[in-house]
Amino acid sequence: MKIQKTKFKGLVLIKSNQHHDYRGHFREIHDNRVLKKKFVFDCMSFSKRNVIRGLHFQKKKSQGKLISVLKGEIFDVAVDLRKNSKTYKKYFAIKISEKSNFSIFIPENFAHGFFCLSKNCIVHYKCTNYRNKKTETTLAWNDPSIGIKWPKKKKILSPKDKNGRSFEELFK
Repeated sequence: MKIQKTKFKGLVLIKSNQHHDYRGHFREIHDNRVLKKKFVFDCMSFSKRNVIRGLHFQKKKSQGKLISVLKGEIFDVAVDLRKNSKTYKKYFAIKISEKSNFSIFIPENFAHGFFCLSKNCIVHYKCTNYRNKKTETTLAWNDPSIGIKWPKKKKILSPKDKNGRSFEELFK
């Protein structure tokens, strides 16, 4: 495994070791010797083409997330919510797929979301904190003050994600 830094402090891409043979392949997702994080909660999402999930974060007990695509391809987005950061209110976006052999670690105090580009997407999350329904919050995926350039396709959102709040509303 190799870590590739980004301009966002703590947000890294992880190139996994993958082993191929006539049966298929084997992929390593996390090695604590490479990415020293204490993960306490794992989950998966199953999405159809054109689904946007996010932009989610927890105001208290924020979660760091290791995102891996098990099936399909996503346009993955992380928005920096750390007030003292050089990249505050900026976003990082990347396409990752089951074939790209990359995972992304998004540190605490980022909003996260993705757009499913393929027919189906299965995304695995390893989280550094448990889900906290009381402080779960949704930042509007289309907030013009952030200006995320999502793929220009029809979008499918849950009612919760459709009703995400603007950055200004959340951080007055």
